[in-house]
Amino acid sequence: MKAAPLRSALYECRVMHHRFAPKDHRFDYRIFMAAVDLDELGVLGRGLFSVNRRNLYSFREADYLPVGGPRHNGAGAAVPPAPGLKERVLAYLKTEGMNQPVSRIVLLTLPRIAGYLFNPVSFYFCYGEEGHPVASVVEVTNTFREVKPYCLGPERLGGGDGARAFTARVPKYFYVSPFADVDVAFDFHLRPPEGQLAIRIDDFQDGDRLLTSTLTGRRQPFSALRLAWFSVKYPLLTLRVIALIHLHALLLYLKGVPWFAKAARAADQRELYRPHPSIAPRPLS
Repeated sequence: MKAAPLRSALYECRVMHHRFAPKDHRFDYRIFMAAVDLDELGVLGRGLFSVNRRNLYSFREADYLPVGGPRHNGAGAAVPPAPGLKERVLAYLKTEGMNQPVSRIVLLTLPRIAGYLFNPVSFYFCYGEEGHPVASVVEVTNTFREVKPYCLGPERLGGGDGARAFTARVPKYFYVSPFADVDVAFDFHLRPPEGQLAIRIDDFQDGDRLLTSTLTGRRQPFSALRLAWFSVKYPLLTLRVIALIHLHALLLYLKGVPWFAKAARAADQRELYRPHPSIAPRPLS
């Protein structure tokens, strides 16, 4: 009996960042990302890709959504611990007031590559029982390994057929870059991934757009052959991503873009997990 085709996929993507103020700075680069259907974790392990164990490409559930503990500078109900990632996402959605049934969750992310993980942002797209998108969660991770999720529920979904997207402008209250203060707003425009990928996140301050970031791409089959080709085309991709982040931080510094210390506004870094000692000093033992 022939196996059913995978709903998980790969996306070959172009990432673009354009800063408008206080100095103009733009760059783009190409990557690939995995769109992992969390119901398919038991069948995705093949060839160069493994789930919850080592390989050239590996997907580990423990790497995502560390919401089992209290939120730093946060309010609201704690998220019950859950070993499975899909269960953690569902539990998190409930604490955010999302009561609509969710049957399927697709996570768009960078996997571990040669054991190394760095994910500036991952996207969860949640679908209801009839297959329609009902929620999205944006999981942002900074270079301090702090994590902050942003939840966009069904009330944030708009647009006509074929172009529906989750949109929201929310306070960031998170230290993502030393060249952006923590009180700017994230403006999300997230189209659920189908054949084409179209995601945009803007930074706004006092109504002015400071930065735009886009992620675009096209769907590719999740296959051993495609992963082997991407190994040649995008070698050690996660290391390249973190290297580019530091390179362009240096270029911004040389351009004289103002720099913000992480500890300067500790009280304004809210609703995050795994807080760094610079904002949550550990008690002396």
